[in-house]
Formats: sequence, structure tokens, C-alpha cells
Amino acid sequence: MKLIIAVIKPFKLEEVKEALAAIGIEGMTVTEVKGFGRQKGHTEIYRGSEYTVDFLPKVKIEIVVADEMKTKTLEAIVKAAKTGKIGDGKVFVVPIEEAVRIRTDERGEAAV
Repeated sequence: MKLIIAVIKPFKLEEVKEALAAIGIEGMTVTEVKGFGRQKGHTEIYRGSEYTVDFLPKVKIEIVVADEMKTKTLEAIVKAAKTGKIGDGKVFVVPIEEAVRIRTDERGEAAV
């Protein structure tokens, strides 16, 4: 199993969710986060004073999938989240050693 972590622009969440549903992904965890990469934030003016916004709002999606679904899931996320502009985000893949569904005590891929 793999844990797929995607950090994307907030307005792309619905498109990514629909793309994942289309390939059969049933569950995910979504968290509102802040961060920056190469774009390094931006400057804004508030009440006449200019200040730098270092951390930009992002959405982090976490999904656990079977190994054979990894490539399909990655492609769906990248295609749906891409705008072609700086700050589109990143996707990370991490191996999962074990999963347990608390309610039924199912283990492994059955728990996902």
C-alpha cells in the first residue's frame, strides 16, 4: 500500500476529488494548510502598509491506495490539479506498512 500526499491550490480541490472518484477512490483526508515553495509568497498592501505574505493557503490531500492504484491515482491528481502556473503543488508517495480499520479490525488493503 502507498500513502499519497498531495499539496494543491485550494480552488482545485473539487476537480481533484471528482477525478479521484472517477477512478474509484472512495476515501481521503483533506486538511487546510499553509506553505510556500519556489514562489516564496507575495506582497500585499493593507491600510497603506506593504507586507509580505510568506505562507500561502494550500490544501493537503492524503489517500491510502493499493500498490497497483498508485500510478492511476498520481496521474488523476496531477491532471486535475495542474494550472501550469507556479504554485500548483506537489505529490509525494510514501510506503504504508500496515493499516487497521478500527470498527471491524480488518487489516491491510481490506482496511482501506
